[in-house]
Amino acid sequence: MKLYFASGTCSFSPHIILQELGMPYDLVRVNNKTKETSEGNDFRTVNPKGYVAALQLETGTVLTEGPAIVQYLADLKPETGLAPANGTFARSQLQEWLSFVNSEIHAGVGPLFNPAFPEEARTIFKDKLAKRLDLIADRLADNAYLMGNTFTVADAYLFTVFGWFPHLAIDLGAWPAIAEYVKRIEARPSVAAARAREADIALVA
Repeated sequence: MKLYFASGTCSFSPHIILQELGMPYDLVRVNNKTKETSEGNDFRTVNPKGYVAALQLETGTVLTEGPAIVQYLADLKPETGLAPANGTFARSQLQEWLSFVNSEIHAGVGPLFNPAFPEEARTIFKDKLAKRLDLIADRLADNAYLMGNTFTVADAYLFTVFGWFPHLAIDLGAWPAIAEYVKRIEARPSVAAARAREADIALVA
């Protein structure tokens, strides 16, 4: 397998999961501006959408979109518990969390990266985001992870998005349960291992 990534993006989520699985994989860096890869190719020939993450299988088939990729990876080793079995209610609950993170948290912070975004609109987005964070904090008040006491692919995704918050001047310390959750995942060996591997791949001009 080959994971196409760019540092500081949502591609870090499937990278964490690859490390959790302990499976062999290749890593290819993508320059988000030029779309050139560390292999010297145009990333758009791999993923016409032009953005990471993309997972290329041994057959050459490419899977895109983070929530789909992490579920595919988790199902390669169901014994890890990174995703409940397909067809179970718990799997639907996992997909519920993945959808929530994708549409309400990930998409919710996207416009805030645009320096031209009007301040009034920025305030509205942050207020809405705070309400979503309240819901997550309530869930984490009595649970170590989103699905209870088991780390899943949804946690890898949410942790990745939370990693952007310092750049947006959003202090997760206002939600102590979330701040502790971030520390808990930060301490997982898979996180450090994924960061180390990404650092080994040279930046693409």
